[in-house]
Amino acid sequence: MSWCPNQDPIGKSKQTIGAVQASTILPNPNKPLLLCLSHLRWNFVYQRPQHLMSRFAKHYEVLFFEEPCASQSASARLAVKMTEEGVRVLTPYIPKADLEANRAVKIQRELLDRYLSLTQVDPVLWYYTPMSMAFTDHVRASLIVYDCMDELSAFRGAPPQLLEYEKRLLDRADLVFTGGYSLYDAKRKHHANTHPFPSSVDIAHFKAARRVTGQAEDQAAISGPRLGFYGVIDERLDLELIDAVAAARPEWQIIMIGPVAKINPDELPQRPNIHYLGPKVYDELPQYLGGWDVALMPFAINEATRYISPTKTPEYLAGGRPVVSTPIRDVVNSYGDTGLVHIASDSASFIQAVETALASMQQPEQVAHMADLILMGMSWDDTVLRMGNIMEKTIDTAQSQALEYFPGQYAERPTMSSRV
Repeated sequence: MSWCPNQDPIGKSKQTIGAVQASTILPNPNKPLLLCLSHLRWNFVYQRPQHLMSRFAKHYEVLFFEEPCASQSASARLAVKMTEEGVRVLTPYIPKADLEANRAVKIQRELLDRYLSLTQVDPVLWYYTPMSMAFTDHVRASLIVYDCMDELSAFRGAPPQLLEYEKRLLDRADLVFTGGYSLYDAKRKHHANTHPFPSSVDIAHFKAARRVTGQAEDQAAISGPRLGFYGVIDERLDLELIDAVAAARPEWQIIMIGPVAKINPDELPQRPNIHYLGPKVYDELPQYLGGWDVALMPFAINEATRYISPTKTPEYLAGGRPVVSTPIRDVVNSYGDTGLVHIASDSASFIQAVETALASMQQPEQVAHMADLILMGMSWDDTVLRMGNIMEKTIDTAQSQALEYFPGQYAERPTMSSRV
């Protein structure tokens, strides 16, 4: 099973992904194919992989291959479901006994090979987890992309083999994208064709927070001022900081939205003014954000957060909310001088920063205007376009080099210009 546990379904909306009809279980052979290999499930928190793959699905037949689930059945199977964005989600169901006997890699290879043999297309391989190299290192691909969105080896529960598989992936990849500039600095030492693509934002989606009039039902009874966080509640958060702020300012209501993962829920600070509202689907987030006075990013400063570039930073700003964050390197470098993202390294300075942010919300129109200037030109659509251009250039370069050595053999190979 997945090494990232507790991925209960959350997703984009309350519409569940549906079973694929027999007529569409296989991708259209007339469109290029992109096979995304992810440690995060499609219906978990809606974030970078879902934003990118949903947009690439306009130009590719996108297959999103998840980590396996345990099955009570005696035989393995590959479930295929279609998302509302047109992405096919492929989930291996493997007998529990086979998972426990470490036969999962062999079975995943067989299931994937059988499916790909029916497509008869060399896919773009797009990796989020190097662990997938164990069953895909033989797949013939038109392009191999490693989109390194996090330093997974620093996360709690990371497999000990991850670094070795990442080394193999970096050796095989044609192209590396990173989820931030800190990761770019780390990975470009190991791959010459590395490009930074920090987290982007769907501005129109989160701008809806500025127009919220009614409160979400479970937030309505919580008085203000409200300080909010949404995201995965895990080892990356500074729980002691959250507790200290809540204790020092009992009149401030701290709202925590998101699933608890990789930590014991008993470790979470408990006070009358800390409210855990659980996971919310992506489409619900603007309504909650619109009810907050200040948005929080109370991350711990540790190995797990050393390279993060939180997607929520531009999302909070698009919602017209000032942000208070601990000194995450990419946040400081990208937003620290904007006047809307306040950086604080301990509980005393964090409290002071919140007070400054609350004061700025006396003029919400000014906050919104400043946010618009900060986010100008930023969008996931633009990110996909720029990524596509780099992918096209990489393929064109490879074709030119191949033609020098093997004249005439690559003349029919499609280029990226027809894809993105």
